[in-house]
Amino acid sequence: RDASSVDWKPALRAALLLAVPAGLLTSGVSPLGALGLLWMAIAAAWAVTLYMRSQKPAWITLGAGARVGLVTGLLAGWLAFAISGGTLFVQRFLLHQSSQMDAQWKYSTDASYQASLQTMQQWSSWLTAEDMAKLQVNQAGIHATMLTPEGQAGNVTLGLIFRLVFLLLFAAAGGALGARFLARVSKPEV
Repeated sequence: RDASSVDWKPALRAALLLAVPAGLLTSGVSPLGALGLLWMAIAAAWAVTLYMRSQKPAWITLGAGARVGLVTGLLAGWLAFAISGGTLFVQRFLLHQSSQMDAQWKYSTDASYQASLQTMQQWSSWLTAEDMAKLQVNQAGIHATMLTPEGQAGNVTLGLIFRLVFLLLFAAAGGALGARFLARVSKPEV
């Protein structure tokens, strides 16, 4: 058997087995926070280990390990995405917490806007008055857009997508590391 190929039936079984807890632990409701990325890498490496137990000969390339890890990350990432999005939906519409969520969003958006204005004031010595006025108008427009429901929804969605991308990167890296730790030195042929 080619070590760079993946027998996907047992690989998917191992990936799914670890993707569910990884998805739960990396979602927005998990108490792990940023440690969820580490857990994702561990889960992907563990999936490669479980997959390799069923393989004869038990050897895998880094690329094949990364692919098994990536599939684990895809399954876990989409589960985490669904849980996080579902939680936000329940909080906003079923638990009627929209006013608290909107107030928190307005507070953080206003703080970000004020910080950007302060940064622009520091740049004022390097910019012309016309350029400074354009920047201020631009920042005010971005601030106004971010305060709309569409701006808030877009920002939350982009945040979830960025989280998903990082989960996928850590999963692929974890799968490759799992394959690396399982790698056996091949004996030279005589």
